[in-house]
Amino acid sequence: MSMMEIKITTGHVPEEAKKLRQDVFVTEQGFTDEFDEFDCKSTHFVLFSDDGPAATLRFYDEGGGSVHVGRVAVKKEYRGAGLGRLLMNEAFSIASAMGYEKMTVGAQEDKSGFYERCGFKVCGEKYFEQDYPHLPMEKTLDRAGE
Repeated sequence: MSMMEIKITTGHVPEEAKKLRQDVFVTEQGFTDEFDEFDCKSTHFVLFSDDGPAATLRFYDEGGGSVHVGRVAVKKEYRGAGLGRLLMNEAFSIASAMGYEKMTVGAQEDKSGFYERCGFKVCGEKYFEQDYPHLPMEKTLDRAGE
């Protein structure tokens, strides 16, 4: 795994992101409502390794200087290699540069440790989405240029 490249698109879900999300959330985890009305207004990130797309996430404006990140998916064979963290750091950087002050996420409860390591803190009560426990979490973004 030598070369890494991150492609960023807005307004539509890139095919590579669709495939990763389908594999992780639908095939592996059993979610049925994977694609939604937020996809068309999101900024999508896809991280490519030598052999193709390895990780993806999206974020969208949720008002009040806050951006919501989600659909964070890492290809099975790359999990634990730090790619999710790499992609998240890029999202922090871009969101800060765009002027956002805060990032929120609805973290799957069993994945909340990953988000905590990325600097998120739980900010509300557990809730269920498609019968899967989630935790609302947020992170204050560093101001661009500080």
